Amino acid sequence: MAVFVAAEMAASARSELLFRDGDSLVVALFARSVLEGQPQDWAFSSVLFMPESACFALLGLALPWLSPDALFAVNAVVNLAALYGALRLAAGRRGEGRSPVVWTLFAFAAFCLLASLETSPSRDALEPASLLLITTYYSATVIAVVVAVGLIRRHVDGGWAGIPYLLGLVAAVSTLSNPLFAAWATAPLGLLLGLGALRRRERALVPLLALVAGTVAGFLARIPFSEWIANTGAGYAQPPEWMQSLQYYARLAGERLTAPGGVAAALIFVGLLAFCVRRTLRCSGGARIVGTAGWLIPVLVVIGAVALGTHAARYLQPIAFAPVLSLVALPRSIRMPRIAARIAIAASAVVLLVLAVVSTPRLASAANADDRDLRCVTDWVDQSGRTGAGQFWTVRLPKLHLKDPARLVQVDHTLRGYAWLVNRTDFEVSAVTFLVEDAQSQAWELPPPGVVPDAVVPCGRYTILDFARHPLPLGPQRS
Repeated sequence: MAVFVAAEMAASARSELLFRDGDSLVVALFARSVLEGQPQDWAFSSVLFMPESACFALLGLALPWLSPDALFAVNAVVNLAALYGALRLAAGRRGEGRSPVVWTLFAFAAFCLLASLETSPSRDALEPASLLLITTYYSATVIAVVVAVGLIRRHVDGGWAGIPYLLGLVAAVSTLSNPLFAAWATAPLGLLLGLGALRRRERALVPLLALVAGTVAGFLARIPFSEWIANTGAGYAQPPEWMQSLQYYARLAGERLTAPGGVAAALIFVGLLAFCVRRTLRCSGGARIVGTAGWLIPVLVVIGAVALGTHAARYLQPIAFAPVLSLVALPRSIRMPRIAARIAIAASAVVLLVLAVVSTPRLASAANADDRDLRCVTDWVDQSGRTGAGQFWTVRLPKLHLKDPARLVQVDHTLRGYAWLVNRTDFEVSAVTFLVEDAQSQAWELPPPGVVPDAVVPCGRYTILDFARHPLPLGPQRS
């Protein structure tokens, strides 16, 4: 299923986010700089991408012959497989009258269906499920939230005594990497456990303390990395703009509902949310916690996103992954004749195997597709041996594919070093001798005024402005 969904995304317009989007490349750029032993002085956002970068680096070490795009494709499959593992943890232990594996597959299939219905190339579209396949948009945080729910369920159901320590570790690492974990997991799950502690202190209090302690430890652990955090995230919160935020998300939802895939996704979401509420009303113990988390997390996240005046669809990812928890909250055995069960399992396995076999060449073809415009730029830069520059949305893709990424410096339209999701060691050069631009580039304001390029090199959607005889000085850094 993971291979099929990754191939669907890679073959759709949403592949722009998977392979080429400026934001989506930061993990690959960071992992490459670490593996190549470059000096590290990064300017990240509030997210440090630690688990995501570790995963991508390990894939790069294990599969060194793959191109960056091929590694993105493999990473997409790994992210989906990791979500399955997290859902399996949340489904609880095997036992009499329980079929946690079957219901985990159902939950995973529901999520895969939601991801397959998303095809927009825009990062701002309200299509949150497919963001899990991308290395940048909080995939590790999504998985960590589901893992946290699963660990709490295992503890409440009487699992291994070390579960609270593991829960605290997950919370600490996740918060260190991305403080959004506190909003997606610690706040709603803390509320849920706090209410439970009033009734069953011995079952809910310990995981509550572990979750809070781990989150606090994660925030403290961010202090040594403060030089790498170019934006703490405080600037994203604009509570006075809550009405504009509400209108923004309502507009995104309205646009999503104009497409058949969006309508289908909305119906699935409502159905799963109703199923979650039913689990809350009719279940107890770990099943109730999982079911309640399935509707409480997305509700609180949406309310919080609006109340803080945010304007980013990626913050609403819990509306995609949390409701599927309803399917693993109470994984009762499905009663059917043994022979019928074996036939159903065999038929399903054959169908999924065929889908995977058919999808693998599609995924490989999309990951290895030749981009002649990009190749034109990288070949020219590699052969020139000189250092040039370009603006954020333009330069990051060629930068990743160069033999030496430092040959392209990230700047704004006034040639000031743009220190955002990039290694600041790039800005040690004092001048550049060419510029790369495309349709996303803002009009240049070059020093000195009136300077013109010595040559213009067309590369399809890119254009290289060569200033070999008139080097352009770089201005001071900005973020």
